Amino acid sequence: AIRQYGNITRSQLFAARLDDSAIKREVRSGRLFRVHPGVYAVGRPPVTPHEHAAAAVLACGPGAALSHRSAMTLWGFFKRWERPFQVTVSGDRRPAGIEVHRSRALLRRDFTKQLGIRVTSPARTVLDCAPTLSDRSVRRAVNDARLSRYLRLPELADVIERFPRHPGAARLRGLLASPGGPTRSEFEDAFPAFCDCFSLPRPVMGARVAGYEVDALFPAQRVIVELDGWEYHSSRDAFERDRNRDADTLAAGLVTVRITWQRLLVAPNREAERLHAILAGRSLKAA
Repeated sequence: AIRQYGNITRSQLFAARLDDSAIKREVRSGRLFRVHPGVYAVGRPPVTPHEHAAAAVLACGPGAALSHRSAMTLWGFFKRWERPFQVTVSGDRRPAGIEVHRSRALLRRDFTKQLGIRVTSPARTVLDCAPTLSDRSVRRAVNDARLSRYLRLPELADVIERFPRHPGAARLRGLLASPGGPTRSEFEDAFPAFCDCFSLPRPVMGARVAGYEVDALFPAQRVIVELDGWEYHSSRDAFERDRNRDADTLAAGLVTVRITWQRLLVAPNREAERLHAILAGRSLKAA
């Protein structure tokens, strides 16, 4: 029960040589608490979300796994738990109080354990949630999963290839073509969309240049764009580090343009016009 967040199934109690009468006595005495049909909490009812999530998975039977938005929270991609808990099953169980999803085509690699709870893999989790998320939220979820090292793009490509008609596949397919590594903030998510909107070249996000990881790179023009948020660049150390980086990359033949979130929001046309001019000038020099 300890490994299951204090939960135990009826079959496990039978294996421990408790029959139905003994289980009923344990419930009456307050040593067992019925959580779902066939699932009991030992000593006290479940309190934490993880205890409830583990109980929900046990209630759905062997092979069940936490999935969808519940899995997103367990992986840390969402911050808040939502009710009811969502579980994917291959069988026919549908316990009350649990949102059950059925899939008979999942493979062993579509499941794993996180914090001791059986859960869909990060790739499958993102695929399942993609139909209900905004474009920005989908990008953010994929970025967070990649930054946390839980997800690699080949794993995402694998589930898309195996489930091409899944409602989430089309939403995710475009992300496979995005160059560069995962972006680190909403600002960095928004910049490629800004470039598309104003017919700027598509930047490479998170590229490595002269020993540094830069926010965005226009490789043909050898222009770096650093997306400066106050929370990351307000300290003296950050100020000195940024100037040192700018000098090193300039010595390597690249220029750095710094854009703030405020300027991108308040004067996007001006920022786009200026960036067009910078890129055009660099293209002429390269020629």
